[in-house]
Amino acid sequence: MQADLDVLRVAEKEGSMWPKAIRQRRSYPRSIRVRYALAVGALFLMVLTAVGALISLKIRTSVAEEIAEDLRLAIVDWTSEMRPGYIPPPRPSIRARYLQLVDSRGRVVAANPAAADKPPLTMVHPPPGDRLQDVTMCPSWARGGCILVTALRFDAGAARLLFNSQPHYIYAGAEEPPALAMHYLEAGITTAILFASATAAWSTWVVVGRTLQPVRAISTKMREAAETDLSLRVPTPPGNDEIAEFAHTSNIYLDRLEKAVKAQRRFASLASHELRSPVAAQHIQLEEALLYPDEVDTRAALQRTLRSTERLEAIIDDLLAYTRVKNACPTAYQPLDLADLVEEEVAGLPSGGTRIRLQVTARPTVLCSRVQLGRVLTNLLANARRHARSHIEVTVEEVAGQAVVSVQDDGAGIAPEDRERVFDAFVRLREGQRLDPGGSGLGLAISRETALAHGGSLTVEDSPVGARFVLRLPARDLPAGQEAGDRSGD
Repeated sequence: MQADLDVLRVAEKEGSMWPKAIRQRRSYPRSIRVRYALAVGALFLMVLTAVGALISLKIRTSVAEEIAEDLRLAIVDWTSEMRPGYIPPPRPSIRARYLQLVDSRGRVVAANPAAADKPPLTMVHPPPGDRLQDVTMCPSWARGGCILVTALRFDAGAARLLFNSQPHYIYAGAEEPPALAMHYLEAGITTAILFASATAAWSTWVVVGRTLQPVRAISTKMREAAETDLSLRVPTPPGNDEIAEFAHTSNIYLDRLEKAVKAQRRFASLASHELRSPVAAQHIQLEEALLYPDEVDTRAALQRTLRSTERLEAIIDDLLAYTRVKNACPTAYQPLDLADLVEEEVAGLPSGGTRIRLQVTARPTVLCSRVQLGRVLTNLLANARRHARSHIEVTVEEVAGQAVVSVQDDGAGIAPEDRERVFDAFVRLREGQRLDPGGSGLGLAISRETALAHGGSLTVEDSPVGARFVLRLPARDLPAGQEAGDRSGD
């Protein structure tokens, strides 16, 4: 109930932020396919719009310059035929539909038939410094259209010779082409741009969709495997591209996940089974003491219950140690002289009993947790003392860059088919159950996990007699001035 109230308080506190987040999620397409199609379409639209604008401007400029050139040629042809006192009528021209000679008062002095009954084409009077100008006019008589006009001002010499120094102007005009006047060019370019952008977006949609189809199949199979059956595997497409690598990696992940889940379930089942025995024993002992108080010795019942509790506590301690080892952090490891640690563990064993012969041929340095590695050595030595008949041989050496510790007893040994099984959690061979009925079966499992966490290994190897456990760890070279043997544990 308290957790529900906390969730409601957080929701009430951050409620004002939710609509904005929802709007952001809704305004941004979730599909990669849609995003890529929109991005490519928008990119094509922007680029082609800029190109289309330049093309339209270039075409318009070229057409206007071509018409202006024709109008100037028509003006030159007409002025070349003028004589003092004689103004010939202008010759017909294909481009120059309108030709007018206008005086300074705006009166049409001469014109071709098309422009004879019309007012001056423009009221632009080019100055003496810029005698030739091109303008666009849209007179009312042009029926809503526009005309391109080139205006020429006679120079002072020609005006004095032909018109008694009175300024005169020649206007040559041509109707604006329909492609420019009606914006057909822009409409055509716009249609082409939209079609090209839509085609690019659609092509991207198709290509990305086909590219992501294997990813979608992988995602569907991963979801199905996670929800129903971890033994399922994703389809691997042919080739060696990124998608094939992703499928291969996904299958590796599913394989490891399946193994981890199976191991976790098996461990939970075995742990429950191991914990059930001492709990059931306590329950029976306490129930018997309550039901038959006159027949059961209370002190003896409590002692039996205490022993069951101690066994239960030992199993729980081993479970916690096993979990800590599997989640150990290598950054907490310190350099340590392995021979020193072995000598301390051997010296710390109870006196008497099985004789131990220690042989040190090298003093390798390893990066480790002193507490965890000490527990491994304690487990190996205790296991050897439990199964040995007369003596134990312990050796420390360095082989091919590895620190090697071997612990060998002269007992019955371990059958080859059981040499890997003894490192599984809660596995106890018949000989071990006989010699140590109260054991949890986690000692060797913890030792193997500790060795793996330190980058090494723990195996059972062949020996002439008894069992030979071999611990291998990477040997380290210390920097100059640093000494091994830091005793700080973790």
